[in-house]
Amino acid sequence: MKLETFRYDDAIVRRFAWAALVWAIVGMLVGVVAALQLAWWPANGGIPWLTFGRLRPLHTNAVIFAFAGNAFFSGIYYSSQRLLKARMWSDVLSKLHFWGWQLIIVAAAVTLPLGITSGKEYAELEWPIDIAITVVWVGFAFNFFATIAKRRERHLYVAIWFYIATLVTVALLHVVNSLALPVSFLKSYSVYAGVQDALVQWWYGHNAVAFFLTTPFLGLMYYFMPKAAERPVYSYRLSIVHFWSLIFLYIWAGPHHLLYTALPEWAQTLGMVFSLMLIAPSWGGMINGLLTLRGAWDKLRTDPVIKFMVVAITFYGVATFEGPMLAIKKLNVLTHYNDWTIAHVHGGALGWVGFLSFGIIYWMFPRLYRKPLHSTGLANVHFWLGTLGIAFYVVSMWTAGITQGLMWFAFGGDGRLTYPNFLETLIRLEPFYWLRMVGGLLYLTGVCVGFYNLFKTAQGATDLADTQASAPPLVTDLPQEAHWHSRLEGKPLAFTLLALVAILIGSVIEIVPLLAIESNVPTITSVKPYTALELEGRDIYIREGCYNCHSQMIRPLRAETERHGEHSKAGEFVYDHPFQFGSKRTGPDLHRVGGKYPNSWHYNHMKDPRETSAGSLMPGYPWLLEDRLDGHLTRDKVDAMRSLGVPYTDAQVASAEVDRDAQAKVIGDDLATSIGVKDAADKEIVALIAYLQRLGVDGRGAHAAGAGE
Repeated sequence: MKLETFRYDDAIVRRFAWAALVWAIVGMLVGVVAALQLAWWPANGGIPWLTFGRLRPLHTNAVIFAFAGNAFFSGIYYSSQRLLKARMWSDVLSKLHFWGWQLIIVAAAVTLPLGITSGKEYAELEWPIDIAITVVWVGFAFNFFATIAKRRERHLYVAIWFYIATLVTVALLHVVNSLALPVSFLKSYSVYAGVQDALVQWWYGHNAVAFFLTTPFLGLMYYFMPKAAERPVYSYRLSIVHFWSLIFLYIWAGPHHLLYTALPEWAQTLGMVFSLMLIAPSWGGMINGLLTLRGAWDKLRTDPVIKFMVVAITFYGVATFEGPMLAIKKLNVLTHYNDWTIAHVHGGALGWVGFLSFGIIYWMFPRLYRKPLHSTGLANVHFWLGTLGIAFYVVSMWTAGITQGLMWFAFGGDGRLTYPNFLETLIRLEPFYWLRMVGGLLYLTGVCVGFYNLFKTAQGATDLADTQASAPPLVTDLPQEAHWHSRLEGKPLAFTLLALVAILIGSVIEIVPLLAIESNVPTITSVKPYTALELEGRDIYIREGCYNCHSQMIRPLRAETERHGEHSKAGEFVYDHPFQFGSKRTGPDLHRVGGKYPNSWHYNHMKDPRETSAGSLMPGYPWLLEDRLDGHLTRDKVDAMRSLGVPYTDAQVASAEVDRDAQAKVIGDDLATSIGVKDAADKEIVALIAYLQRLGVDGRGAHAAGAGE
């Protein structure tokens, strides 16, 4: 059979690899700064766009979408062309993917520190950027599937399966979760509210981890680990079981982020059960990866690529065991909202995603630049600095989480909380926060060493021509006795549709009932929409990233109700677009803070938290006391909320500015009387105070009053 000669597009692989390395340094540097801010509050700098609340989403977006995204794009472009025996369908689409993705990252790097955010974790970017993500992703997907269509290799290798699942599922997750009603070019509100928004968000949030940080990297593992070990994958059958069971089960697990919240019990139980079931396919993949290295263990002493990959797959095993354990309700009580979860996330991010990415890049660079790696010794230095950094980070946060959880739930012999003041628990954690920062700094130093090593490897390379290859044309026939899955792999459209069905089943069963059946979110008649001023204050709260440190969800647990007040009910959040349950308590829960303190307390607290809360690690927000409230969108915001189902009347929309200013004057007059602060009525702090004073007020005593829930 005549061979066809062609060239792979290696330039696009190099572009994405370099982008991954650059954004790794940027994202992890921001992470180190954020870690320092939690250990030492003055590191916030007193500058609005440098506070922890604004930098934290920048850090997560930079590491997830910039570093990890560029890393797996690089690996996918390298491996899929070789597995399909075809150059990418369109070089133009490949370039548009690269430059479009970098522009999206730059847009995120500009908007997030400016406080332009939707307030949804891992999905903070505003609607124009969300649309750009969709366009770029669709272009990437079209190019990928068109390349499959023109392939010369009938058999779709296991790595391609995982890439297909990634492309289809991430598109679905992003579009559904990002549905929002624009108010202006850089402001929108989620179409979902309260408990419904929480379920959709964590269906997205958990599966962003699953299908952006797991499935593509498993595909890369299945290609690059056998290449590095120079051995075939241990078990083809185990690969089949791993793939189909993983994508089917993973999509159900999101509600385990919402255990003991106001989410309906049936949804919580589904999330917990399917999370536990995930151990089997996840560990099946880990075992398949480790056993692929059998016979290659002698390389472990000398080959840094194998070292990175072995540690990566080990951390995958640890993270996919720890995650289901944390989804057990009784254990979740101890670990949720505290630093144990931070340890869990970073073990997966730094150990699994980070180390696998660096191992793959170290393997690709000598082949992309046709030169040996500049220094094996420096690669080993990178490995050990990274390993030590992970150890410092994860162990310190495990310890902090256990300390936090035990102190939160400690009762004395008199039946009272041993540590009723939330700050007592936070102060105990400061040494662990310093250790976490040291761990992050070690990991970042390793990345910088790796960047230098790879830069020196590429420096002076003269042969950058695309790799030439040859293969016979596609042959579609298969013997009748071929394995059923092999036959399926020859039908990419059928394969993709089956993968889509697998992830849709759990999605539909979990989300549709909560969105479609009104009784799943009972109403409380005493709960009313926010006033125009409170709505403006809520937007300031979201802009400053307060949800990164404070939750608004008091669980029905004695320790929580003793410390924070009456537990939260689903009907209290029906007008919250987006929801603000939170996922971490660096500060206390705020759901019942309304009416707890006078207006002057909130004013002084935002000026300097240590005036009201000795030992606080929270930065001050003096600009809120000085900046005028920009209320030119107030009426549009109220009108947008009405379009989303919030029961504002025509009169309330028409008088939004007047009502806002009247309420602001009342608070301003109170501040003038109580602490002598004049001319505060038109400042942002007054809107924020109005919002904080409203939190949890309407729903207090709802059960006792028989108020519909």
